Amino acid sequence: MKKMLLALALAGASTQVLAQQLPAAVIVTVDSQEMIAASAAAKAAQAELKPKGDQLVARLNQLRTSLSAEEKTLRDTQPQQGAAPAAITAWQAKVKDFDTRRQQADAELQRRQQEIQAAEQWVIKQITDASAPIVSTIMRERGANIAVDERVTLQHAASIDITADVLARLDKALPKVSVTPPAPPAAAPGAAPAAPPRP
Repeated sequence: MKKMLLALALAGASTQVLAQQLPAAVIVTVDSQEMIAASAAAKAAQAELKPKGDQLVARLNQLRTSLSAEEKTLRDTQPQQGAAPAAITAWQAKVKDFDTRRQQADAELQRRQQEIQAAEQWVIKQITDASAPIVSTIMRERGANIAVDERVTLQHAASIDITADVLARLDKALPKVSVTPPAPPAAAPGAAPAAPPRP
């Protein structure tokens, strides 16, 4: 019993010493989504990417219209039971060609969409990277030792929100970003191919 009381006393003393050594938490908040969306760099990038998005939508509508019409024609011209083998073979060849072109269209749309998404992610990364030292500077100016995203807080005073300050400095430091992601690193010459997964 005495040993247990002694251990509890030592633990309490250690906690008090640790509490005295740790600085008081001084927190600032940043709305990262607003910071990115409202930044000059993001707005410029959005304007630059908009034509690609419009082209993708137009291409989607074009393919949807043409493929739907062609699919209807194939259904309407399907040979009836007992039709000549040559007619059935010719129709099946058209169906196979249609399926191939539809798969190619899907692959094209997916590739173009992925290109736009990659560009958007690259824009966000550049803005986020540029904002980090700005947040650190404002933290030092305010004597803060913690910065959290505003969206993870339940409640907070408006006075600790530094989003507007970060945004103003970010627009001066980074008014524009590239919308072209860097190319992925090329594979080293002579590199061995990845081993197939084991069954």
